[in-house]
Amino acid sequence: MTVQKVLAVDDEEYNLEIIEEILESEEFELKMVDSGPACLAIVGEYHPDVILLDVSMPDMNGYDVCRQLKANPETEDIVVMFVSARGTVEERMEGYAVGAEDYIVKPFSHDELKSKLMHLKGFLEEKESLQQQVDDATSTAFNAMANSSEMGEIVNYVERIGDIWEIEQLGVELLHCLNRFGLQSNAELRVGDDTHHFALSGVCSPIVIELFDMLKSRGRLHEFSQRLLVNYETVSLLILNMPEHEPEKHGRIRDHVCFLVSVTEQQLGAILTRKALEQRQQQLSDAVTRIEEQFRGLMSLMDNTRAENEQVFRSLQEDLESRIPMMGLDEDQELFIYKKVDDTIQKSVARADSVEQVRSAFERIEQDLAKLLE
Repeated sequence: MTVQKVLAVDDEEYNLEIIEEILESEEFELKMVDSGPACLAIVGEYHPDVILLDVSMPDMNGYDVCRQLKANPETEDIVVMFVSARGTVEERMEGYAVGAEDYIVKPFSHDELKSKLMHLKGFLEEKESLQQQVDDATSTAFNAMANSSEMGEIVNYVERIGDIWEIEQLGVELLHCLNRFGLQSNAELRVGDDTHHFALSGVCSPIVIELFDMLKSRGRLHEFSQRLLVNYETVSLLILNMPEHEPEKHGRIRDHVCFLVSVTEQQLGAILTRKALEQRQQQLSDAVTRIEEQFRGLMSLMDNTRAENEQVFRSLQEDLESRIPMMGLDEDQELFIYKKVDDTIQKSVARADSVEQVRSAFERIEQDLAKLLE
């Protein structure tokens, strides 16, 4: 599915003219109406892919229109983008609560509206491809909830995530756990400059992503009627359907949710620590390999040098033994020369012993490095 048919709803003719001007050069089929009732009357016949819905209209505001659209099985899958002159957190939360997928604040530029509609193309395609997976996950979640108590499910969750070492898997498991409590939720996991978003449908709507960005630095806990936002340093969770009219259950579930977010953040930290240790282990292993190669090269050079020195001394000794008798030296002079040669050879042998000591030292260093790798 892609965005092809757009229905614009606004009681101001000027605003409709602006939308028409922006979209006339694009590959969109556009229809415009001036009220909420007119939208509800035509939507079943027109079957739009996206409804650009003004919030402030007489008789029926945009929130009421959206509620009726999302309550009707025949229109609940139509993407709604609110168009409003105001964009506060509370208004965006209200838009999210009634089921809207995106929110744009007037006045908007040509490029901003086009960009949001193009982004919704990908959102619709991914949402459609994952719909069957959503149905299967929902069915499995309700069956699991029927067989587990709240605390039992929390314990099971803590045990399950202890074996999880991938960020994507951790985010999905958190939402599945909350769904077993009957909670509709979205999550955001932040790792350095990377942000990961999770929804049971597989993709967070643009309005949810904007809410996470606007609220992540505003404290630990935010409650808006049935909505609950929990913020930790690296994990944020947005829940849509807290039990509003059951105070005891509401408080209990809120505590459960805070605990689940806390242990999720701890496991996320463990995942990042493990990945960092694995990276350092690999770096250390590479360094040890390079050092061992350098040690072997140095020992080979020292062995070659020692062999060459021994050959030089042997040749010198043989040459002297053949030449000294013919030099006409007296016995004391010959003994003196032989002694000098012998002393030099002995010093060479001593240096060879030093080479062996160096070799032993290198071997001990290699053993210590091997223990570090273990």
